Amino acid sequence: MQIALYFTSMNRRHFIHTSGLSLAAVLTSDLIFGFPGSPKQSSINFPDKVSAIVADRVINLSSSGKQKWTGREIIVEFKDKGDTMAVTIQSPKVKLSQVNLYWNIPGKRGTILNDQWERTYGDISWHALRDTEMLPWYFMERHGENTNGFGVKTGTRSFCFWQIANDQLTLSLDTRSGSDGVQLGERKLEAAEIITIQSKPGESVFETTKRFTRMMCDKVRMPAQPVYGINDWYFSYGNNSAKLIEEHTQLMVPMSEGLANRPFSVIDAGWFKGPPSAPNDSSWGDNMSDPNDKFVDMAALAKRIKEIGMRPGLWTRPLCGSYKDPQTLLLPDIAGREKNKPVLDPSVPENIERIRKYFKLYDEWGYEMVKFDYTTFDIMGKWGFEMMRDRKMTSGAWSMNDSSKTNAEIILNMYQQIREAAGEMYVIGCNTISHLSAGLFELNRIGDDTSGNEWERTRKMGVNALAFRGVHQGNFYAADADCVGLTTKIPWEKNKQWMELVAASGTPLFISAQPSATGAAQKETIRKCFNLASLPLPVGEPLDWMETATPKKWKLNGEVKVFDWS
Repeated sequence: MQIALYFTSMNRRHFIHTSGLSLAAVLTSDLIFGFPGSPKQSSINFPDKVSAIVADRVINLSSSGKQKWTGREIIVEFKDKGDTMAVTIQSPKVKLSQVNLYWNIPGKRGTILNDQWERTYGDISWHALRDTEMLPWYFMERHGENTNGFGVKTGTRSFCFWQIANDQLTLSLDTRSGSDGVQLGERKLEAAEIITIQSKPGESVFETTKRFTRMMCDKVRMPAQPVYGINDWYFSYGNNSAKLIEEHTQLMVPMSEGLANRPFSVIDAGWFKGPPSAPNDSSWGDNMSDPNDKFVDMAALAKRIKEIGMRPGLWTRPLCGSYKDPQTLLLPDIAGREKNKPVLDPSVPENIERIRKYFKLYDEWGYEMVKFDYTTFDIMGKWGFEMMRDRKMTSGAWSMNDSSKTNAEIILNMYQQIREAAGEMYVIGCNTISHLSAGLFELNRIGDDTSGNEWERTRKMGVNALAFRGVHQGNFYAADADCVGLTTKIPWEKNKQWMELVAASGTPLFISAQPSATGAAQKETIRKCFNLASLPLPVGEPLDWMETATPKKWKLNGEVKVFDWS
């Protein structure tokens, strides 16, 4: 036994250098030369190096045993919890922006699957690693016949991203408040829990990836039944009214006749009063509890939707501030935030209470689902793809009103308060941080907007999101790949395929049906798709997802179907 242990410790590094093993074989704590029957562990090794960023300067921390690293009164500690490794941070005297963890990774690289900060933008795929590529939250690696995953558990208190370059794997834990460092004081930040996975013999890449998403989220919150229905946005684009919502609901309800699981009719943006500076802005409200003259009575409309035969849903933008609000309640103006649109600071308790009252009011009105939008953009002044492009979460020099909490902590608290205030209503997060939404909201928009005007946008955003984030379905939340924009501007043969794919994928289906584009053929397809979408189905598997960003070949409820997205 002593000889075997000596051989393991002395020859591990040489074996790794000469074999070209994958990331998992290098980093996980399996004994490469272990004993027969020895327990297999999958937690990541302690890092080889740790650094911190303070005032834009990199500070290298030191350690005598790799479990505790210190420098400039910053303390980073690691606790091996068996399947995960917990990372805690203390920084009582300095404002801390980021902590970086490094592992040495000599050897070959496999093909990589990335993720996004919030929703996707047609930008997820299996691809050759790009140097210094940011990999938010988690990534998968395919190396030979093996699939490996590296990530952090959901609900983390820092914004986490991976990088692979220069024979190093790096996990960065962004602890900023706004764009400035957090002031932790005497408290210890539970920054992240690192988790890894290795495929089982014979397990497909898709199954391993699904299993990993299930491992990252301890407890998912799912709707009692599959969610499907209608949404007016992609034919009205905010030019809606109570009359239009009733007509849309009446048009579509016959296609759900006989289904015990009833569909939703979601009222999108346009129902509230715009601010004095932009009274016709359908996506911004001075008060998100104040309907405009086209709607007047939102409780009466919810009741009417139920009488017609659907379940009422509502869109809101909870961080809209008022022109009457004092600056102490608002985030500062920075590049990216829309001018003349004051944004509530989510670190201010008074603002959180305002948001809670909105959701409680929607519940009192009789709505059974609320879709809340824009919160990431309103806080950071950037969309997810801009965060990736610019390699930073936000612009300018600013901090939250409560600079003792990280951005992740503040956003997570806002989500938790929304969840609690919503009561029994379902919540759909849109433009929400995926890894912070998981386990809290029943549904989450996994990709950027599809379209009622351009087929190419639906193909790029919708098909890509469903293919690469469908693995989140049932493991993080119900994964909403967005609507079918059924309009006269989109060829029916394309929308028909998109509708059929989503309906059979086991994920939520929403249709925006322009009346003039909804004839007999469309109604018959909608009827069939509503029936499928009302049933619990296995998540659709993209069979060619390792070859293309918009897979055409899918396994749906046990059958293989090929689509033409051209």
